[in-house]
Amino acid sequence: MSPLIRLRGVALSAMLAMAAIAPAAAEPVTVTDIAGRTVTIEAPASRLLLGEGRDLVALALVHPEPVSVLAGWLGDLQRLDRATYDLFRARFPAIEQVPIVGATSKESFSIEKALSVAPDLAVLGYAGHGPSPRSKEVIDRLTEAGIPIVFVDFRGKPIENTVPSLKILGQVLGQEERVGRYIDLYEQRLAVIRDRVAASDAARPKVLLDMRPTVDAGCCGSPGKGNLGDFIDLVGGHNIGADVLPGPLGQLDAEYVLATDPDIYIATGTANGQETGGVPMGAGVDVATARAGLEAVTARTPVNALTAVADGRVYGLWHSFYNSPLNLVAIEAMAGWLRPDLFADLDPAATLDLINHDFLAVPLGGVYAVSLNDPAG
Repeated sequence: MSPLIRLRGVALSAMLAMAAIAPAAAEPVTVTDIAGRTVTIEAPASRLLLGEGRDLVALALVHPEPVSVLAGWLGDLQRLDRATYDLFRARFPAIEQVPIVGATSKESFSIEKALSVAPDLAVLGYAGHGPSPRSKEVIDRLTEAGIPIVFVDFRGKPIENTVPSLKILGQVLGQEERVGRYIDLYEQRLAVIRDRVAASDAARPKVLLDMRPTVDAGCCGSPGKGNLGDFIDLVGGHNIGADVLPGPLGQLDAEYVLATDPDIYIATGTANGQETGGVPMGAGVDVATARAGLEAVTARTPVNALTAVADGRVYGLWHSFYNSPLNLVAIEAMAGWLRPDLFADLDPAATLDLINHDFLAVPLGGVYAVSLNDPAG
């Protein structure tokens, strides 16, 4: 081979190698969001407006550098789950410079502030603390400014909408492969649960899921049709809230709870549970502290009169599972609590370890599911 031919061959090889590693030209992305809207963006988004701050945990599942794509966000994570926010701040100090566009509610959401951060995409929840499809003025103003909007849902119908919501986030952020691996895990685990429940004809235990109770509060915040109630149904339980509450969330009367006398009691809590008189759960919480809070809320009327408490079937769960694609951990925990006949082999703590190791940009550390009486957790 002549030196000239050899040189041309080397040059061609170099060009092919460069083509292989060069990023593909950005192409438009079209998705159908949870509200049924078809949305096209010119390229994967790099400046997100996050309509609910706690969706940052979902973003950490989707993107390896979640804070780097934040242009602005609602302040609910800082205010309502400071311990989780601090985990993100330790890993990504730049989070403190991300503009906040509201406090903890859709009423506090500032349209002017949201426009000022110049996002290239707004990610809003179908329901929750931030703007929703019913927030007409927010939608109109963002649309007039040329800012596309996608709606996601991990809260209202989590079993139905978690996977499509993750797919939407993966597409708009150009992270389909990363999201696809988590969806595979999620669907495989839920298929096991569905199959075992479908094959069982045992009676479903009655469950009271008490949402963020405190020692001096009445009875009882509960999921109805949707939200955490969907998890109870999925794993083979009977959510007593679904019998009387028409929507995803509501309030149960003490008389109704006593008359129904559930077999299992589950309370949700947050990391600031010690300050509020609730159940401490989540980042930075240890098992002894979580159990102490759980024991305190079960001592109040009418919970203290329930068969579930007398039988020791009392459990605590991280409240933010009610609006998170990490709900897989909650589902597996509830499966073991409600149907030990079917799911004694599930290990939700190991599942969280796996998610922390393989998927989350910011691993969660603390207590996220706990039994009051079982030494194993």
